[in-house]
Amino acid sequence: MNSHSITRRQFVKRTAVAATALTFPFIASRNVLGANERLNIAGIGVGGKGASDVANVDSENIVALCDVDEINAAPTFAKYPQAKRYKDFRVMLEKEGRHIDAVTVSTPDHMHAPAAVMAMKMRKHVYCQKPLTHTVYEARVMAEVARKYKVATQMGNQGHSNPETRRLVELIQAGALGGVREVHCWTDRPIWPQGIKRPSDAPPVPSTLDWELWLGVAPWRPYNPAYVPFKWRGFWDFGTGALGDMACHNMDLPFFSLKLRDPISVEAQSSEVNEETAPSWSIITYEFPRQGDHGPVRMIWYDGGKKPSADLVKGQKLPENGVIMIGDKDTLFVPSYWGGGSFLSGAKVEDFKSVPEALPRLPGFEKNHHQEWINACKGGAKALSNFDYSGPMAEAVLLGNVALRAGRKIEWDAKKLKVTNSPEANHYLRTEYRKGWHL
Repeated sequence: MNSHSITRRQFVKRTAVAATALTFPFIASRNVLGANERLNIAGIGVGGKGASDVANVDSENIVALCDVDEINAAPTFAKYPQAKRYKDFRVMLEKEGRHIDAVTVSTPDHMHAPAAVMAMKMRKHVYCQKPLTHTVYEARVMAEVARKYKVATQMGNQGHSNPETRRLVELIQAGALGGVREVHCWTDRPIWPQGIKRPSDAPPVPSTLDWELWLGVAPWRPYNPAYVPFKWRGFWDFGTGALGDMACHNMDLPFFSLKLRDPISVEAQSSEVNEETAPSWSIITYEFPRQGDHGPVRMIWYDGGKKPSADLVKGQKLPENGVIMIGDKDTLFVPSYWGGGSFLSGAKVEDFKSVPEALPRLPGFEKNHHQEWINACKGGAKALSNFDYSGPMAEAVLLGNVALRAGRKIEWDAKKLKVTNSPEANHYLRTEYRKGWHL
């Protein structure tokens, strides 16, 4: 396997060379291609969800693959034998940068921003998995960097491109529900351990895993299989809990249709919160101010088995994941992360034929969210979950974790990126990176 390991001194030297190249962006990338040309795409984090992200863009050229876990990434490595292989995305971007147009980022949450920001500063287009980032601060940086370097971006909340979801957005924006003042979203996550302490044992690191690179920006700790490859989601140092994992799906319809952003306050209740992992359940209330024709809106999030009252939908059985949007004319019930829903009045989507289709659709669903991004990379229209949309959405979502950890209602000033009523809560807006790492 063509893996690479470098010392800190070598990395600094090589990064300086790469920085020089960035002064002349025309030699760094083929940033804009014709519609019929194929992108050269690299994957960062290609096991697990990363495997499907790479597969969903393999109509283009897969030229490089990066993963710190040889076992988890093995199927993807085998599927694309022509792609060069790396463990350190910094080395990959430095060595292959001239030949790469775009990257997918599907690492654990804590490494999204470091990888994506480096790629964007090299003028590479970026598809990044949800939640967009690990912290509120990183979400702000991601959107700013994407705008500065004029790259095509998309967050991996694929329901945003679901044709039924887009039709509901059009109907809501046309007034099918009237004024929406209340929203309920829930999930069956976590399906991994939360509300637990740090493992106390320290078994040997598997020879197929680069533990130092897996930790990346996070504080050093001994390896434990409690983290890799899946259960890291519940640990604050690596993941964002049930909220971060699922809210960018389940909250997307209200954010999209009501053009929500920047809550003014967030309040959380939950099982016991500790400094190691997210709680086993939570209920989080977001208050959004009036924005244009919409609002104010109260949105309530539930996880860990908690759900809203079935009375909100006339006693219908509530599934494991869902959304209820309550307007002054009608209520919409979507019994999943995304897709079709039903109106409490009995109205059907087909009854709104007079409402024109204003949002783009691509055929199929399995790959259309990725294809929308590919088209944008080639100079087409912006992908609709680009970082100008998904950055503020991620900020709002992740403020729920800030409220959980602060243990009190927080009041939010988005312009100043600051909690105004609890100075100690601001500690949770960002993390200090381990030495040698930066945005």
